[in-house]
Amino acid sequence: MATTARIAACRWGAWVLLAGLVMGGAAAADEVPSGAAATWLQWRGPSRDGRVDGATWPEGLDASRLEQVWRVDLGPSYSGPIVTEKLVYVTETRDAKTEHVRALDRATGAEVWQASWEGAMTVPFFAASNGSWIRATPAYDPGADGGPGRLYVAGMRDVLVCLEGDTGKEVWRVDFMKLFGSSLPAFGFVSSPLVIGDAVYVQAGGGFCKLDKATGTLAWRVLDDGGGMNGSAFSSPFLAEIGGKRQILVQGREELAGVDPDSGAVHWKRPVEAFRGMNIVTPTVSDGKVFTTSYGGGSFLFDVPADGSAPGEPVWRNKVQGYMSTPIVRDGHAYVHLRNQRFASIDLATGKEDWISTPYGKYWSLVMQGDRILALDETGDLRLLRAAPAAFELLGEANVSKRESWAHLAVTSGPGGTELWVRDISGITAWRWK
Repeated sequence: MATTARIAACRWGAWVLLAGLVMGGAAAADEVPSGAAATWLQWRGPSRDGRVDGATWPEGLDASRLEQVWRVDLGPSYSGPIVTEKLVYVTETRDAKTEHVRALDRATGAEVWQASWEGAMTVPFFAASNGSWIRATPAYDPGADGGPGRLYVAGMRDVLVCLEGDTGKEVWRVDFMKLFGSSLPAFGFVSSPLVIGDAVYVQAGGGFCKLDKATGTLAWRVLDDGGGMNGSAFSSPFLAEIGGKRQILVQGREELAGVDPDSGAVHWKRPVEAFRGMNIVTPTVSDGKVFTTSYGGGSFLFDVPADGSAPGEPVWRNKVQGYMSTPIVRDGHAYVHLRNQRFASIDLATGKEDWISTPYGKYWSLVMQGDRILALDETGDLRLLRAAPAAFELLGEANVSKRESWAHLAVTSGPGGTELWVRDISGITAWRWK
């Protein structure tokens, strides 16, 4: 998910012995966790779809089951944290002048390094209440064959900065406004980078770009929107295999497209209705079909033909509208936080609602394991829900922040069991879920 003025991810760390919970059994108290479930390297987690494996989540959620491990105060940001085996990366904007990246020790929260650059701007007046600070969630590439890990950070003024993961040293920087002569996006660089193989992909410069991840050299740029809707993209790209073709789903302000990750060939594209181009959620895939939902447009399921041609009219269309929260999909049902602040289950075969809950907050970041969903409300309330079409079932809840929490929740496995990383508007808190 991305957002008009908010965007997401969160994280935390802790070291303690807990036999049988970490993939494969007991771990020493000082042992560094490893594996995909132990890290959170990009927008929406290991597979970019909100799903997590690893240590089985505890059966319930309430304040007594949460232990705060550490907290670090920070300047404002909507970026979700990135969690590696040893470090936690967070962003912040200071004094409406500079953007900062801080690397924190995963176990203690102590600062390891910091990097910064000038990067302030002001968003439109109708979004000003949501702040004019850094939004996109970075992406971390661990490197191969012992090579250095690198962090890719999108700055508000349409720049992408590559930093050494261990030191914070700048490797390269691309200013898309200078590169393409494009205008400053009205809401800044909101979409989160995607790393695949030797490339990093971004929705920036008024289009969709592939860059060499080692050098920042541009490979290609497609889907040039000519600065449409002020040049901002809110959604984030997602890799999928659809219709027998490996492609990246790219949702701009007005269109959804499938792009070949190697050549940049646009397999197909079609319009997606939304009020003022507020296509914010990251598209999701179920049974080879693409589900998306938009503010002012509704919810849609598209069937992409096997020959790669553009989908026709939606398989179905539902009037319920998502907003900023990217849905979770499980067993043919989409679990969607709606514009009207309710939560809904939608049957993707028919487009009918299974159920719609009573109202909650304005935004939920959603993470799923098995048939359970963790939902972080922007109010700082965390809820454990059953992912089931039969009925809305709340299994537990607890408050994890007294400040607004628009960044996406991150969930990892550590030697102590399940870890929750909550980035609120003024800091990050590491929790252990007992």
